[in-house]
Amino acid sequence: MDDRFATLVERLVRLGFSLYEAKAYVGLVINGAQTGYGLSNLTGVPQPKVYETLRRLVERGVVIQTMEKPATYVGVLAEQLFNALDTDFKQRLDHARNDFERLLPESEADQQELLWRMNSFERVTAKACDAIANATKTVYLSGGASALEQLRDAIDGAAKRGVVFVVLHFGPLPFTVSGARTFRHASTEGSLYFHHLARHLAVVVDSAPAIWALARDGKHWQGLYSVDPLFASAIKGYIRHDIMVQRIYFDFPDELTQLYGPGLQELARISTTSNESEVREDVEDQKLIG
Repeated sequence: MDDRFATLVERLVRLGFSLYEAKAYVGLVINGAQTGYGLSNLTGVPQPKVYETLRRLVERGVVIQTMEKPATYVGVLAEQLFNALDTDFKQRLDHARNDFERLLPESEADQQELLWRMNSFERVTAKACDAIANATKTVYLSGGASALEQLRDAIDGAAKRGVVFVVLHFGPLPFTVSGARTFRHASTEGSLYFHHLARHLAVVVDSAPAIWALARDGKHWQGLYSVDPLFASAIKGYIRHDIMVQRIYFDFPDELTQLYGPGLQELARISTTSNESEVREDVEDQKLIG
């Protein structure tokens, strides 16, 4: 048998045929009706195995016995075979799906999305660049100048494709983005001290994926990445609400500073005095200056 025979046999083996079954069927399709003895000589299927193999193929409906003496066999048309395989696969897939839905407890049947953890600034920005490179409609960004600078090339490429950017930036934005809506986080400027070093980066691409990353000490980054739309919605909501606060601050800076102090830090005091340590931690987490 030639290379064509070997290739067709390999294709059928990948579809679930045994090696002998594949050789027997292909041998019949290529050479026409054969006895078991003749088919063994043509295909290399051992004579002690050829009739057992043909019996299984007859049971599967892909080979037909056309004569009793001598026992002669013919393979069904390839199109008929593949239609039968397609129908059988769909039925088995449906049965498996139905069994999973019926047998799994509801808590396990719920879809569980993966959440990837990143432990370095380089991994965070690389993942963000990859996500932005695949954006098709809208990207939400929030972060400091140093973090956003690492995304410059990916942002520029996406903007040239027509992707719309909404950017909340801490400090001066280190580049321009064509057609973007940019908002500066002005409420915390001029009110922070040297020890307030926390950094963050938030990215939402279309409806997903999303990235949330934080360096509490300004150096050691940790981040989460997920393609779960619920996670993306939460991060997008965080960015949008922060933008809303900055827009209000832009219109009423003096009034809000008088009410809530420099950096609007009093807004973070939402706990009782018994939770004063938690209050201070919450305030620190608000000071994300990029």
